[in-house]
Amino acid sequence: MKAIQLSRFGGPDVLEVVDLPSPVPQAGEVLVRVHAAGINFFEVLMRRDGYAVTPQLPMIPGVEAAGFVEAVGHGVDASLLGTRVAAPLFVSQRPHSGYAEQVTIDADLIVPLPDALSFEDATALMVQGLTALHLLRQSPPDGKSVLVPAASGGVGSLLVQLARLKGARKVIAAAGGKAKLDLALSLGADAAVDYIKPDWPARVRDITGGGGADIIYDTVGGALTAASLQALAPGGELVFAALGRYALGASDLEAMIGRNQSLRGFALLPLLSPDVLKASLSELFQLAASGRLHVAIGGRFPLDQAGEAHRLLDERRSTGKVVLMP
Repeated sequence: MKAIQLSRFGGPDVLEVVDLPSPVPQAGEVLVRVHAAGINFFEVLMRRDGYAVTPQLPMIPGVEAAGFVEAVGHGVDASLLGTRVAAPLFVSQRPHSGYAEQVTIDADLIVPLPDALSFEDATALMVQGLTALHLLRQSPPDGKSVLVPAASGGVGSLLVQLARLKGARKVIAAAGGKAKLDLALSLGADAAVDYIKPDWPARVRDITGGGGADIIYDTVGGALTAASLQALAPGGELVFAALGRYALGASDLEAMIGRNQSLRGFALLPLLSPDVLKASLSELFQLAASGRLHVAIGGRFPLDQAGEAHRLLDERRSTGKVVLMP
């Protein structure tokens, strides 16, 4: 099979196409013929060696895939052969390997796909869909004004819609540039602010009648987090989900205390028992298949153009989900 291998850290060009033996499903596993593999921004950071954890090289990146079950290992029900499934590799014993034509995964972890759901959409609803869903479960938006940074991205575009479905009083999208703001508005945001402009926190306060957002779901981190505090209401909650990009200082935290604001951390994997994982993905898949949740696909690339797909994210030109299609 063909796969994309990372053997050294660097720019998009370090992603190499290699020929490897096809994986063989062991007892309790299935082999999935990959039709779509998701790309996540943390994989871009890993490629640069800029992520919170440095991976061992060489490696095949990719933590989510979708396709057909092509073979089963010992003890696995043969009726699974040919079924359309999601393969959430990030919760498996081998959490990488998605940038490839075939992957193996524990049969107990695969999730069937509705006929109306595409493989590309399924990849967008794994890491990014689960992140959006569980952010809202951790800090429910019901009756509150919420701010969604990076609102045209993979997580943000889903957060905008799910926050609306789950009863947010006002959904404010933040993104950079008119095209991204227009996408967020088309997905149901009540208002949108351009955070390329320095006065954007004041715009959020104006939109909320001077008070600021009750909840900010921060999946971006870095300098944006401190700026976001200016848009947070007194007594509001900043939910921080940008692992490895925390940049608040002691003075920021002291100011939050003085305004009765709270900082809540968010990490997805500890929330995902096998039962919760499958139930959550099934919920997302049904919402998308029924048309209640729109999945924005921002780029489709053949496997051998993985470097170009990464470049799109590197240069912050992408909207929605970027996928590889082996």
